[in-house]
Amino acid sequence: MPDDSAAIAAFGYELGVLKRIRRAGWWHAGVRDPESVAEHSLRVAQLAALIAAEEGADAARASLLAIFHDSQEVRTGDLPHTTKDYLVKPDARAITADQTEALPDASRSMVRAAVDEYESGDSPESRCARDADKLEMILQAVEYRDIGVERVGGWIDSGRKTLTTETARRVAEAAVSLSPLRWRDR
Repeated sequence: MPDDSAAIAAFGYELGVLKRIRRAGWWHAGVRDPESVAEHSLRVAQLAALIAAEEGADAARASLLAIFHDSQEVRTGDLPHTTKDYLVKPDARAITADQTEALPDASRSMVRAAVDEYESGDSPESRCARDADKLEMILQAVEYRDIGVERVGGWIDSGRKTLTTETARRVAEAAVSLSPLRWRDR
């Protein structure tokens, strides 16, 4: 049991590195200090739950998938899409298998199953989590645009094209025309 506790603590420290890894693609647009992978993942998990609730899927499951969707970037860093012509996409399942090897059975199985379901994209929850990933990128692009970063249109357009749920499409449509401070209006 003490080894299990140490393994979970060690994985917790590994996941903590996501707080220091910056989302690299935004540097191309001129963002000096982009959000971290952890910051991105938190909002993805929150959006996944909201999308899933509206779509009639399991909100907690969609959120769980989103929490672990980029956990492999501790080992690879955040690779912007411009690397696709030069690098083979890292195998998220293989990285997760390495990351979780020392975890106790229940924890290891849970994380691996979440990553596998997210990567497969077959369940309603994985589709909601994947849409949340793109929707979060759209929201972030709009926020950057609102503070003067001009070259974010490509992120908004590409994100919108890949959305699969009706809820995410509607939210994206609304988001691109709203001020990021709209929530303050009462």
